[in-house]
Order: sequence, then C-alpha cells, then structure tokens
Amino acid sequence: MNTKLTLTIEQEVIKRAKEYAKNQNRSLSDIIENYLKILTKEEQKEKDKKLNPIVKSLKGSFKMPKADMDYKKELRDRLEKKYS
Repeated sequence: MNTKLTLTIEQEVIKRAKEYAKNQNRSLSDIIENYLKILTKEEQKEKDKKLNPIVKSLKGSFKMPKADMDYKKELRDRLEKKYS
C-alpha cells in the first residue's frame, strides 16, 4: 500500500534530484523509496549483528574445529563415550 509523504528539502536539491530521476527514467518517489529500503535494511543487519553481553564475553574464548569436521560423527563419538 502506498502512502503519500511530505518532505521539506532544499529547492536546489529537489531540482537536481528530479533531473537525476529523469535521466535514469525513474520517478523521484521510486528512487527515494528504494534508498529508504536499502537504508533500513542495512540498519536491520546491524541490529542483527549485535551480540548479547553473555555471547560477546565468550567471543574468541575457543577455537573453531577444522572446516572438514564431521559434526554428526563427533557428536556420536562423544555420546558413546559419555554413556558407555
């Protein structure tokens, strides 16, 4: 659903933006909408990247296993050892 939005922007900036949109064969509304989508998407990524304090304190406290590690085999071996 589209909603009308009123912005207050310097007249010269609007003039240049309209010219840019015309040269791109796009509407100014489309350009602004896509910019806001990108801007808010990046902010959401930043929020998702933030770690809670407990996880942050543990970061770097252990080394990751080799890339070719078989997690299922490792889990099976550890469970067998634990319950045997």
